[in-house]
Amino acid sequence: MAHRFQPNAYGRSAAVAVPTQSLLGQVLGITAIGLAISALAIYLFRDNIPVTVSWIALIGGFVMLFAINGTRANPGLSLGLFYGFTFLEGIGITPIVSYYLHVAPDAVYNAAITTGAGMFVLGAIVYATGLDLRRFQGILMIALLGLIVVGVISLFVHFISPTTYSWITLAIFTGFTLIDFARIRAGGDGLTPVQMATSIYLDLVNIFLALLQIFGNSGGRSRN
Repeated sequence: MAHRFQPNAYGRSAAVAVPTQSLLGQVLGITAIGLAISALAIYLFRDNIPVTVSWIALIGGFVMLFAINGTRANPGLSLGLFYGFTFLEGIGITPIVSYYLHVAPDAVYNAAITTGAGMFVLGAIVYATGLDLRRFQGILMIALLGLIVVGVISLFVHFISPTTYSWITLAIFTGFTLIDFARIRAGGDGLTPVQMATSIYLDLVNIFLALLQIFGNSGGRSRN
């Protein structure tokens, strides 16, 4: 699972809210470039990347999340850090994507297409209906922390199936996506476009990984 923790990402900021005009376009544009950078990292490191390297990249990405928030007053530096973060994140998830590309390539394409379509639908719902679930963000954070704890414990006692874990992950990050689009629609809650793009990027990656597990397992059962 990719990181979701961002200081100040779920609280009200003292900063002035980002104007709503063109904000969605800014955020999605930054996010799209970040996803392209992650895809490039996966392509470059797709063959036999050591798992240790991927974990180091994920840890480095986690550190960069704090740096992104710490440099919000310097938009250029913050943007550069975001792109560096997406490169490290791409390296971090490369072993997972490479595995499925070898054993169930259709799962990768289906997960990518479903993720893109799903994000479009969720964003459209928020903008068309005004749905605002930001008051539930604390509950979702508690659910995510609980899921992480369950995942760690399950590494040793295996009391939850990977597919069930993926469905719960999908549900949680679907909720986060609705919250993040509502935040953008409301003007950003004082967050910068880079911070909001970071949140949307993390939603995308976690939804993609959850769907990859779901499609990959379902494809594996159908072949047996």
